[in-house]
Amino acid sequence: MSPRSRVPGDANAPAAPEPLAGVVIDSHTHLDVHDTDLHGEMLPDADAILAAAAEAGVTRVVQIGCDVESARKSVEFAATRPSVIAGVALHPNEPPRIVERGGRAALEHAWEAIADLATDPVVRAVGETGLDYFRTGDDGRAVQQESFRWHIRLAKQIDKTLVIHDRDSHDDVLRILDEEGAPERVVFHCFSGDAAMARHCAEREWFMSFAGVVTYKNNDGLREALCVVPDNLVLVETDAPYLTPVPHRGKPNASWLMPFTVRAMASERGVSEVDMCAQLTANTLRAFGDW
Repeated sequence: MSPRSRVPGDANAPAAPEPLAGVVIDSHTHLDVHDTDLHGEMLPDADAILAAAAEAGVTRVVQIGCDVESARKSVEFAATRPSVIAGVALHPNEPPRIVERGGRAALEHAWEAIADLATDPVVRAVGETGLDYFRTGDDGRAVQQESFRWHIRLAKQIDKTLVIHDRDSHDDVLRILDEEGAPERVVFHCFSGDAAMARHCAEREWFMSFAGVVTYKNNDGLREALCVVPDNLVLVETDAPYLTPVPHRGKPNASWLMPFTVRAMASERGVSEVDMCAQLTANTLRAFGDW
């Protein structure tokens, strides 16, 4: 794929930016997600996405499975692609749905399946797990919190990185992490806290990953947070197909669009693009291990 072209066959995809001056790793993406609102009826071609990303300077990705089925697919996919590793978990919104459909036994069965998949060598992370109070109301919070605690314990038991989803739930996420005792490596995926929370995470040496939302006009608070994150704890991600950076907000996101986010981060932090890339790559490898 040449610069500024599109992935073959994907008419809805935005044009790619100029390739980065260095290489980076997309620390959180969903190659298996087909969102009809973004993609239409066409299924995204994961291998075409990886090829386009590599040309843009995004040479490796962390593929995240958010339920048992997608976790299994993520492990199978990563097993045959050297540039891909996986994270597996029940997304915070999943446990209430599972309990509603099949009761407590169904949730425990899902946990067992995730625990089994998490032992695969291509799986480097337990996540994304955490709390999401935006889509789950008061009646689902107890089971969300119980599932979050279960995932924390699993990550510690098998020594995998914990990847946290935290939406409208900062206080409870931080409280539960302290109560359970955090694993050695923690990543706040799509960090959404303020500068005070960033300092709190930095004191505990937790990684903070920033997505395309850091490019949005009204996110000055998030950019302030980005600027107080220590050099050794900052990561970058797409959360594709969501959270597409400016200037393509509203279009489907993909790893090849990450240069927009990386350049915005470099500008905010006052470093060169080359140095930003090197820093992000080194941090991602410390967070997940080399591959």
